[in-house]
Amino acid sequence: VQLQASGGGLVQAGGSLRLSCAASGRTFTAYHISWLRQAPGKEREFVAAINWSGATSYYADSVKGRFTISRDNAKNTVYLQMNSLKAEDTAVYYCAADIVTRPLRPAVHDYDYWGQGTQVTVSS
Repeated sequence: VQLQASGGGLVQAGGSLRLSCAASGRTFTAYHISWLRQAPGKEREFVAAINWSGATSYYADSVKGRFTISRDNAKNTVYLQMNSLKAEDTAVYYCAADIVTRPLRPAVHDYDYWGQGTQVTVSS
């Protein structure tokens, strides 16, 4: 499956952005999808994950209550709605996919597929 992340940009602290991860090439419902991010000089970190049906999702503690992950299987797209953005949310955001035979994991691991990143910059 090919993953294409988009929607990043520059926003002021307290603002909102919605990221999209569009998939192509394989049956979209065969995959769990995760969002991860990497800030300059820091390790990549888990942000959120959603299972193939959208019934189960996980969030990092740092974004819980501010970010919402969702998916539209008819559009082969997963979204990350980011509200109340903080300067520390500045990072390159990536989406990644795991085949559904693997468990949904709220942590960075060896995903089956990665998309390219989209830059999110939050000015304070």
